[in-house]
Amino acid sequence: MKRSNFYGSAYMCKLLCTFVLAPTKNKNMNSSFLYHAWGLYSLECTREEYKGNTIILHVESKNREKCCPKCGHIHLVKNGYRFREFVGLPIGGKKVIVRMKVQRYKCRNPECNYDQQEKIPFATGSRSYTHRFAKYVVDLLKGMTLLDVSRLLDVNWDMIKDIHCDHLERHYSPPCLDGVKNIGIDEFAVRKGHIYKTIVVDLDTGRILYVGEGKGADALDKFWKRVKRKGLIIKHVATDLSSAFISSVFENCPNAVHVFDHFHVVKLMNDKLDDIRRMVYNMEKDINKRKVIKGTRYLLLSNGEDVYDSKYNSRLENALEMNRPLSQAYYLKEQLREIWMQPDKEMAEDVLIDWVEQAMTSGIKQLLQMAATLMAHRSGILAWYDCRISTGKVEGINNKIKVMKRNAYGFRDDRYFKLRLYALHDCRITRNVG
Repeated sequence: MKRSNFYGSAYMCKLLCTFVLAPTKNKNMNSSFLYHAWGLYSLECTREEYKGNTIILHVESKNREKCCPKCGHIHLVKNGYRFREFVGLPIGGKKVIVRMKVQRYKCRNPECNYDQQEKIPFATGSRSYTHRFAKYVVDLLKGMTLLDVSRLLDVNWDMIKDIHCDHLERHYSPPCLDGVKNIGIDEFAVRKGHIYKTIVVDLDTGRILYVGEGKGADALDKFWKRVKRKGLIIKHVATDLSSAFISSVFENCPNAVHVFDHFHVVKLMNDKLDDIRRMVYNMEKDINKRKVIKGTRYLLLSNGEDVYDSKYNSRLENALEMNRPLSQAYYLKEQLREIWMQPDKEMAEDVLIDWVEQAMTSGIKQLLQMAATLMAHRSGILAWYDCRISTGKVEGINNKIKVMKRNAYGFRDDRYFKLRLYALHDCRITRNVG
């Protein structure tokens, strides 16, 4: 039986019949039932009240405190009281409110200034819900959204969010950095308007270790401070070709092997190829040739071995035959992947230099830019042969973040958003929650 359905099960009905409906000498609700059903310790129910779909339990402490918790003096006297209400576990589809008479005590010892309310064992601080209710909410959130849970339990949406925040804070924040050796760094868009966050991911476990504001080098400052405080030695780092990430890693982790993700290198080449396609299309005067070029974007950017259909294959060949710059760029794009398919680093470097020479010979502006980029980042590209890591796991996490934001229709609370990111690797917490 699922934990979230436990409190509405036959076991609860059995307890209800045993402790409440069973004939007793005392009119008040049985203290054992208060404990088993709602986790109310050392309390007695003085009376029950029913308002609409809500059950109100009036409770108070069974035993009066006699000794001062501070000095141990036996002359501890009552000094007034107040009533506090807590949301308890629902029962029988009805909302339960626990209304407790909270006694205040004062020590008569002249050397002691103790004057406080009695401790409430089933709730924390000023929170208006019981521990067991909070646990029930967390269980429900494993398969429901915040809004669904708030409607089901007939409580405020902010209360449900606060309960989830407290749970995530205790279990996932701040993320533990012990044993971290391989990390990936990437940024993602929070919302439209060029608002970004930078994440650091443990490539071995898939946990998000850090969430920074923006996508500049300063977004990682707090992470590097934690790394230095912990005395961690980061061995391998995977990033894209961002100059901000490169400078940050070089400054704070100079001895690590910095690998430039090869998928980002290929993507950059695809962008250059698409620029060439648009340039060729705009310069072409023949209407028929323009029609052929216009519909080839997908074919040009796809892997050559993925174009199986003879119709599409012939159309691609026609587009390449009618324009030399487009043809050169396309075949260089296909050859670029050969850099990461060599048996060793030395042969890969030969392939890279040969590719650069071909691009320089073409004289095409976009290819010249790509050749300069490859030479400037040659060491990081070839570092893949020292440690074959990539930001693929980080990109997968970015996709999970997009799904999470879509399910939640966005996040208004930045703290809650970060906590959800730290728990993203735990499917028990993140499944269907918005």
